[in-house]
Amino acid sequence: MKLSIVIPAHNEEESLPETLNTLYTTLKKENVEHEIVVINDNSGDNTLTVLDALQRDIPSLVFYSNPGANGFGHAVRYGLERFNGDYVAIMMADLSDDPNDLVKFYRKAIEGNYDCVFGTRWSDGGKVIDYPPLKRRINRLSNFIVRLLFRFKYNDCTNAFKLYRRETIEGLKPFLSPHFNLTLELPLKAIVRGYSYAIVPNSWTNRKYGESKLKIKEMGSRYFFILMYCWIEKRFSRGDFNKKS
Repeated sequence: MKLSIVIPAHNEEESLPETLNTLYTTLKKENVEHEIVVINDNSGDNTLTVLDALQRDIPSLVFYSNPGANGFGHAVRYGLERFNGDYVAIMMADLSDDPNDLVKFYRKAIEGNYDCVFGTRWSDGGKVIDYPPLKRRINRLSNFIVRLLFRFKYNDCTNAFKLYRRETIEGLKPFLSPHFNLTLELPLKAIVRGYSYAIVPNSWTNRKYGESKLKIKEMGSRYFFILMYCWIEKRFSRGDFNKKS
């Protein structure tokens, strides 16, 4: 079973060498057949030059430049149209996600025949390092609201680090989110539409280089829109979009 990893990258020239080399080394060591798909999202630095150089030493690396509208969601969606693995994971370019956790996700999906594997940073076995206090409070409040509305126990829907079967991705289309609200759209649609999932604790470490692309003030209404869209589907769609048996 081949694993694809989609990584959006906007001005990540400093982060990419460590991230991609660590990811490749880990997957090669664990004998995971894979491809690493990086989407350059209108970077104004030397991201493309760095990717070109890294490709010489990382044979599983492919990269594209997103020619359309830019934003985290657009970049990830561009990658989700181009990966060729049996499973696909979404990871960040700043090595905030641990490649060893990715291996756990991949093996959990295969062993349990799950449609999705979701990470959680806030349960036993999860860990966060240098998480900004304000961002943490907003994160916990947001996930509490999600759990309250949808009546499930999963506590980290906004965690971008997740893995999906190829057929699951097809079943979640069309995607609506152009920005970071895609991290909420994908798991909520999967849960609402009846796809099976496992929850695996994962770690998160704050970036070493550059600055976060997530602007909290800009994202509130966008997260709310996706939240309401998925809630309306759950309540009123009569299962029209559910996973086909």
